[in-house]
Amino acid sequence: MFSNKTDGPRRGRSFDSINKYYEEKQLNNELNKSTFNNADEHQDKILPSKREHAAIIFSLKNEVGNLVKALKLFQENQVNLLHIESRKSRRSNSELEVLVDCDSERETLKEIIQLLKKQTSTVTMDSPEKLCFAEDDFSEEPWFPRKISDLDKCANRVLMYGSALDADHPGFKDNVYRKRRKYFADLAMNYKHGDPIPRVEFTEEEVRTWGVVFRELNKLYPSHACREYLRNLPLLSQHCGYREDNIPQLEDVSRFLKERTGFTIRPVAGYLSPRDFLAGLAFRVFHCTQYVRHSSAPLYTPEPDTCHELLGHVPLLAEPSFAQFSQELGLASLGASDDAVQKLATCYFFTVEFGLCKQEGKLRAYGAGLLSSISELQHALSGSAKILPFEPKVTCRQECLITTFQEVYFMSESFEEAKIRMREFAKTIRRPFTVRYNPYTQSVCVLKDMPSINSVVEELRHELDIVGDALHRLNKHLGI
Repeated sequence: MFSNKTDGPRRGRSFDSINKYYEEKQLNNELNKSTFNNADEHQDKILPSKREHAAIIFSLKNEVGNLVKALKLFQENQVNLLHIESRKSRRSNSELEVLVDCDSERETLKEIIQLLKKQTSTVTMDSPEKLCFAEDDFSEEPWFPRKISDLDKCANRVLMYGSALDADHPGFKDNVYRKRRKYFADLAMNYKHGDPIPRVEFTEEEVRTWGVVFRELNKLYPSHACREYLRNLPLLSQHCGYREDNIPQLEDVSRFLKERTGFTIRPVAGYLSPRDFLAGLAFRVFHCTQYVRHSSAPLYTPEPDTCHELLGHVPLLAEPSFAQFSQELGLASLGASDDAVQKLATCYFFTVEFGLCKQEGKLRAYGAGLLSSISELQHALSGSAKILPFEPKVTCRQECLITTFQEVYFMSESFEEAKIRMREFAKTIRRPFTVRYNPYTQSVCVLKDMPSINSVVEELRHELDIVGDALHRLNKHLGI
């Protein structure tokens, strides 16, 4: 995630799940490190006689950054993480219980136990077969929000950053910046559905940082951004105050999007898991950071900040076809397995974050990670980057790179084409139901039996009656 380049984020949002059955490769991306060894890729390095497969359960305060700190102990000791499960503690509402299925040398595991005891309240180790959460605690169908207010239950499950910064973050040694980050994190953590998004008085330093990013990227947009982006950016300047000397307020942006595509903005403190982030899209809610990157590196950020969100994502969320594409990705994730969610998240990464399209015979960018990164935007359209057609079954297996440019980019002829292909791909996701979004109640209907399906059929009949009546009146007006 921390790029050695000097201008722009390598990715905009984390897609690495903290749900049960964590793949160890996924955890690599979430912790922004490469020191975890994948068990499947390094079988030749494993010595069975010296290694032990164990399950460890520990409890810790359910606070931002605590889980990452605990998991870094495994990273630093090069322990293979095979699966992770988590749940709210039954002993205390303020604690989280985590089960880690891992593989390492016996002495290393003993050291891990001792280290965990220093920062967690309860630690237990046994064989995976003996030590696991009961099936009743983790049903095969993962919990997912059924109505938009349910996002209050998962929007604060921040995995990284927020007000806690890594030692190599540009703002780590800046106490003023860290205090400012805590201010933004508290705003997001206290937000509830239905509240107006708090207006922020940005500092002169923050406005200058935004101004540098805004000015430099706007030099590239006419020749690099897709036509939909270029159509909506001036509207944001007109209605939301997009200017070099002004950072737009999220509440103004949210109201604008609501009128254009039904999307709304919800402030978030930092990285969410793929499941929680995609769930928001299902309700046309975009989780958006409000803090500004550190001023020492205005053209670089190791995390999504408001420059990335407002310049990279928002202009296309104002485009109806793109908004529909984003929502369908979210709907496909509800109740899906962790493996399916990861595949959807990878497709999101290579479309919404790093997607390309062809317009008037020329390549154009529509991915937010590209449209908020000067160097990678230039690279992706330079003619030297590898570009493949967007095909979800292929794209979902591509590795997401976070410290360098992508090895490959995926191109769609149009958002409609991408939407159709994702729609077909979503049908291959195994779950005993499908879901349908109800825009009137801002809820999802689970279709898994005849009564629920018949209800949808009746609604469709009513909609078809309206269409039929409109056609009849049109024909009468035209004298047909």
